[in-house]
This record gives sequence, C-alpha cells and structure tokens, in this order.
Amino acid sequence: MTHFPNFKSNSNSLLKKYLTEDVFNVLIHKKTKLGYSLPQAIKSGLINTDSSIGVYAGDKESYEVFKELFNPIIKEYHNFTESNKHQSNLNIADLDINNPDPTGKYILSTRIRVGRNLKDTPLGSLISDKERNEVETLIKTALMTLSGNLAGDYYPLNNMPEVKREEMTNNHFLFKQGDRFLEEAGLNRNWPHGRGIYHNIKKDFLVWINEEDQMRIISMQKGGNIKEVFTRLTMALNQLEKQLSFSYSNHLGYISSCPTNLGTAMRASVHISLPLLSKNKLEEITKNHHLQIRGIHGEHSESENSIFDISNQRRLGITEIEAIQDLYNGVVDLIKEEKQLEL
Repeated sequence: MTHFPNFKSNSNSLLKKYLTEDVFNVLIHKKTKLGYSLPQAIKSGLINTDSSIGVYAGDKESYEVFKELFNPIIKEYHNFTESNKHQSNLNIADLDINNPDPTGKYILSTRIRVGRNLKDTPLGSLISDKERNEVETLIKTALMTLSGNLAGDYYPLNNMPEVKREEMTNNHFLFKQGDRFLEEAGLNRNWPHGRGIYHNIKKDFLVWINEEDQMRIISMQKGGNIKEVFTRLTMALNQLEKQLSFSYSNHLGYISSCPTNLGTAMRASVHISLPLLSKNKLEEITKNHHLQIRGIHGEHSESENSIFDISNQRRLGITEIEAIQDLYNGVVDLIKEEKQLEL
C-alpha cells in the first residue's frame, strides 16, 4: 500500500474519520521495532466497511508509533486525551456494595472479565506461531500454580476430546475462531493451535488463552453477587501477577489489541430480567450510569424474553473499582424502577 485508500461511502468507522491523507502520509513508511506497519493496523477496517473502529495494534509500541491515528480514536471513544494518565485500582476493600438482588428474582448471572497481554511480546495481529505457542506455555504454567478454589485444568483447543468440547460448548465456555474483523486483522492465523481454555473445578473461573488478547480472565456465577465475582477475579490476578508480567502503560493502562479495551480492559456485566421496564427508561438509566445494553448472545444481538446484558461502558481513565460501582449503581436503579412497575 503506497496510496491513500478509498473508503466506501457507507463506512462510518473511526478509522475513516481520522485517517486523513495527511495522517496517512506521515505514517505510511513507519514501523514499530517489531515490524508492525500502518497497512497491517488498518487492513481489517478497510476490508470490513461496517467496522465501528477499524484499527488494531500489533504491539505496545503501535500506540506510540501510529499515535496520529490512534490518539484521536482513543479520545473520541474513551473521552481520554494524550495528557491523561490511567489509574488502576483492584483493591476490594475500596468497593462499597452488597448484593443488589438477594432474592435472585431479577439478576440471572454475573460475569466479569479482564484482558491481559504479556509484557514485551507481540499482540495477536503480529505474533508468530512460535511466539504464540511460547505464550501459551508460559500462561499455562502460571495457571497450573493457582490454588484453592481457583485450582483447575488446562484444555488446548487443537486436541480437545469431543466429550470435553461438547461440555464446554453447552456451558458457553468455548470460544470460537474469530469473526471476519479478527480474521482480517490476522488474529485467526494457525487456528486453533496455541489456543486453549483453563477452568477451575466449580467452573466459576476460566481463562481463554490467545483469543483476541493473550488472556481473557473470567469470573462468573449465577445470581447477582457482583462483589463475590469481583473478589474471585482479583484473587486470581494477584496470584497470576506473581508469575507473569503484563503489558501496561501509565498513559493507556493495560495494553490490548483493540483500542476499545485499553485501560482496565474490563467488562463487568449482568444478565437481568426486566419484563415491565420500557425501552426509553432502560436507556435513560443505563446512560446515567455509563452502562451499555446488549442482547444475551453478545454484541449486536437482541434481547430475548426481556433479558438484557448490562455492562460498564467506560474502561480507560476510570479504575476497576469505579467501573464495578457504575454497574452496581445502575443495576440497583433498574431493579428499583422495575419494582415500581410491579405495584
């Protein structure tokens, strides 16, 4: 690629908005030390014209080398500028919440995940097969040191027994080959080698290895005890950080492949039943608490039987504790409003 790309008229991506011809000319001949280039970073967004973002980092340095493109995208998506610094706080003692639904009438389940990538290693768009296998081995070794309720087993995707595959599919644990956005970003290369899943005995803690990010660390359970789910996650992170060094920047927080996941790299969500609440009221309350509404089958899916997936929208420039507090406060208000309609 030597010439400025032609964007389709139906493309509304942030890539299209901020990759001006001037920015393109500044960046087109630049590469990171590991060899990542602008054409690699923007390939998925050029091919998939319905991308909302359209750009992926290949390593931590991408965010600096291609800052003329990444910074305005990050500013618009996260309302976070070049001079801001990200702060992390995983101290459970700072979290002042209880169970917002102790009877279990409204909240079906709670799930909190964070993304992590190892320090000084390429991200998924750039990583070689050899490096991906090395990352898998490092993470697997660390996971097998987990103790207590977090102790479990690791299952590689490429030679998983059919019985185990069926069990994981039924439990919605199994991650699939990436979609067309990840495909064009180079994240599906040599699938499924170097990928796998770890879970504990109770199956309320699991880790995906080498999906979009090198680690997706997930804590989940039935019901609405958000604090219990978050506590389990922080316990796991505390143990894993003794074994692994994660890629982190004082400016951008935890480094991720997609700029939307920077900062806390955390998504905290509940599946909640709200049969009486109007769409307008649902949107008003979630907006007030910086929350996002999805269907229960993930992004771009619709609600079924008035069950909604509600999660934190803010990730960068906010601590983990603040993001969990956002979720809790929003859920409390949603349940309060639903109860009013039941009278």
